[in-house]
Amino acid sequence: MRMRRLGAGGPEITVVGYGAWQAGGRSWGERRPDAEVIDAMRTALDCGQNWIDTAEVYGDGVSEQLVGRAIEGRRDQMLVFTKVAPDDEGSGIRPDQIRTAVEGSLRRLGIDHIDLYQVHWSDDAVPVEETWGAMAELAREGLVRHIGVSNFDRSLIERCLPIHPVASVQNEFSLIEQSDREALLPWLAEQSIGYLCYSPLGSGLLSGALSADTTFGEDDWRSGELAATRVADAAARLGHLQTVASRLDAPLACVVLAWAIQQHGVTAVIAGSLKADHVRANSGAGDLELDPATLAEIDRIFIPTTA
Repeated sequence: MRMRRLGAGGPEITVVGYGAWQAGGRSWGERRPDAEVIDAMRTALDCGQNWIDTAEVYGDGVSEQLVGRAIEGRRDQMLVFTKVAPDDEGSGIRPDQIRTAVEGSLRRLGIDHIDLYQVHWSDDAVPVEETWGAMAELAREGLVRHIGVSNFDRSLIERCLPIHPVASVQNEFSLIEQSDREALLPWLAEQSIGYLCYSPLGSGLLSGALSADTTFGEDDWRSGELAATRVADAAARLGHLQTVASRLDAPLACVVLAWAIQQHGVTAVIAGSLKADHVRANSGAGDLELDPATLAEIDRIFIPTTA
């Protein structure tokens, strides 16, 4: 699988990494058995992926615990990325709260350092300079190797840079969410800041597994009128994209992921699944190269929207 450096001084990572949001077992419907989830994580490693992304808020620490179990005995083969969130849902991002948070994550993960520690989202009540200063201190102490941000815009990133380098930005990016494409991604590339795409499959809407009449249970965050509209819209476009995938003799999800991987400024995509066979299929995107004509064809199918 292809590899890229994360930011100017970060680690070499595979262009596809495993996302452990669903592994937390909340907001995604019925929780899957632990053994099944751990098997999916280990399958990612077996397929050549060398990093896994989780967070303290994914299932109130459950995801981190499962990641710890999945990498036991194989820590030297897998980079671990996790996040700290504001205290409306997480530990909080004031300096003292961050210290408590990282200690909790290390304990749940069963490791002595985190390879990339990220601020999950900002908090208007906490100056980002305070938060980033505390993150930088963790890096200086060696508890974390690199630090990054998630769900940040350019203005917040610029406030962090004088304090400590930002290794990466993790934002939502996919064929149906391209708001970072024209402005933020080129700027990040100029700054040598890495970019990790979360939900590159549109939270399953671009996987090809859903149809226009798909519905979600009340315990799934994708339920509701907006999700129904997005499912229907994606399904209409996927029919055209399937023609492209068939011509390439590649799974639809691989084509979607490969498109994101090849966008200017993107370092890698986060592809999460609780099914080992889906993890294997998604890993194929790491070796799939789309030529310029195909990339342009896909762009014509998915006119950027703000949906």
